[in-house]
Amino acid sequence: MDPILYALLAGLFTWGLTAVGAASVFLTKEPSRKLLDGMLGFTAGVMLAASVFSLLIPGMEAAKAQGMNPLAPAILGFLLGGGLIRVLDAVLPHLHLGEPQEAAEGPKTPWRRTTLLILAITLHNFPEGLAVGVAFGAVGADPTGTATLGGAIALALGIGIQNVPEGLAVAWPLRRAGVSPGVAWFYGQLSALLEPMAALMGASLVSHMMALLPYFMALAAGAMVYVIVEEVIPESQRESGDISTLGAMLGFALMMALDVALG
Repeated sequence: MDPILYALLAGLFTWGLTAVGAASVFLTKEPSRKLLDGMLGFTAGVMLAASVFSLLIPGMEAAKAQGMNPLAPAILGFLLGGGLIRVLDAVLPHLHLGEPQEAAEGPKTPWRRTTLLILAITLHNFPEGLAVGVAFGAVGADPTGTATLGGAIALALGIGIQNVPEGLAVAWPLRRAGVSPGVAWFYGQLSALLEPMAALMGASLVSHMMALLPYFMALAAGAMVYVIVEEVIPESQRESGDISTLGAMLGFALMMALDVALG
């Protein structure tokens, strides 16, 4: 298989499902806040399970197959991934969903609220695309067979499914602010356009640096977990905590089942 081509196709797939979610703005009725909280909780559950079953565990198995201590690359890569997103968080102006313009993070800027919201979701989507690319790159580069095509497909499916509510969560606040449905959809899908590029980057890095595969897999997991804890879970718990928690449980279970069935 050509891991870079597979990674690109998977990245386009996850982006496409974000566009599908954003297309909900063409409906006449906005989804309820409870439904949105449940979907965001579902997103958190999928991302958390993907981090563990599709990245951390296969990464430790790959490290062991290479004669490494499996914990060393897992811990170091995991912390580096979270640190990378923290640095991007600090240097990139952005605004989390549901926050007023005054709560924008990063350097001060005169950019509009719409731009800041899109940057926040783009920052969110970068580790997802990276994770998909690393998973497919690992299949092509790992001679031990610890990384499987089924596992990479399961990861892409899980992230694609949870991108549907992400597209919805970006597009509807813009629609509510008075933006036209077409423009709200455009910005909603634009927020995930980085995913195919991040997937290409992840696959390329792994394909050329096999010895660093366990570190890259843990790094992608750490980046996703940072986003889950820092953004997705707090946003999902704003109003409907019980529904959000149930959504997270269902998302985790679905991703775990996908990984077992396909991996």
